[in-house]
Amino acid sequence: MQTLFTILFIYIGIKILISISEIFHINKTKTKKAVILSEENYIKAASYKISTLRLDIVSSFIELGIFMFWFTFGFAYLYSFMPDISPALTAVLYIDLFLILNAIVGIPMSIYKTFVLDKKYGFSNMNLKLFLTDSIKSLSIFLLFGSAIVYVLSLLIISFPDVWWIYGFVFVFSIIIFINAIYPTLIAPIFNKFKILEDAELKDSISSLLKKVGLNTSGIYTMDASKRDNRLNAYFGGLGKSKRVVLFDTLIKKLTHNELLAVLGHELGHFKHKDILKNIFLSAIMMFVMFYVIGNIPQSIYSYISESKIPAIEIPLFVILSSVIGFGLLPIINFLSRRNEYHADEFGSSLISKEDLANALIKLADENKSYPHSSKLTTIFYHSHPPLVDRLKELGKDYEIS
Repeated sequence: MQTLFTILFIYIGIKILISISEIFHINKTKTKKAVILSEENYIKAASYKISTLRLDIVSSFIELGIFMFWFTFGFAYLYSFMPDISPALTAVLYIDLFLILNAIVGIPMSIYKTFVLDKKYGFSNMNLKLFLTDSIKSLSIFLLFGSAIVYVLSLLIISFPDVWWIYGFVFVFSIIIFINAIYPTLIAPIFNKFKILEDAELKDSISSLLKKVGLNTSGIYTMDASKRDNRLNAYFGGLGKSKRVVLFDTLIKKLTHNELLAVLGHELGHFKHKDILKNIFLSAIMMFVMFYVIGNIPQSIYSYISESKIPAIEIPLFVILSSVIGFGLLPIINFLSRRNEYHADEFGSSLISKEDLANALIKLADENKSYPHSSKLTTIFYHSHPPLVDRLKELGKDYEIS
């Protein structure tokens, strides 16, 4: 057990160290000449980034506290309240309560970020009614579908105690693929309104672009993202016949048609290079490693957690420890992702132009107040995209950093 606690402390320590080093890096670079962003937004972006990093440090300490609570007495204490029912149903009730309690702990941080920090910097349009509505919808979906998934996983653990993690991996990964397939048409509309793109000229241009690379979609839609947030974005969602292009209403207002097409061209680069399939494969490897580790935890840890055998205790252990395991794999995953982003930029600029893609990236960064500089440590662990300065350099806009 001492080894596990050592790993947890190292994990939290590295996260805090990265946040502190990034704060020092921003304080060092924010006094230099503003690049990419307007001078006003450059200062705001630096301030916002530092505020979020300080929040991350607080979150890391809270995360450590949660770890210590559950592993020292929390698991056993929660189990003492369980009724005498079948092991699988006990597991569902136990894990539902475990997840709900963890979610409650995170609510104050979420409220602070949404209603204080993001509103201060002009991002959030969220109101209390919408926040509560979103929370209730999310909880309802979790209790309905999450409990069913937990029930099946519990049966696998109880029925196949030695190899459950293999069956569990196959089951959970299949569910993830299924959710990705139905997300655009069944899940996303629960939270946002989608409508067919009304701009006929832009719609025709996007359709021509899709046809050029051989991508068939179920439609081109706009989403009312502005009711929650002012940031700009767009995405391709779904798998197979459910694939659709989704443009945030905030994006359409800020980019020219060519700039928007260049952004979509970048996303089409991921499609053309089969990056989506590559990411699915990498996710499968990452999840397999997580299941393998949890499925082979020494018995001494279970004995330390509780004298009584808690049905399917492996599931809450997976929830807690997956962040630790995933963190260790992030440098590899993000390295491959950053390489793919360069290739997608190259493809997107070839479809429209380097100038339009560069201008779009600059507008996105300025509107989203994305600070353009990052320390190497932060980039290695957290950035799935290359630093914007480097991306723009490849597109012909070289920003010299003095």
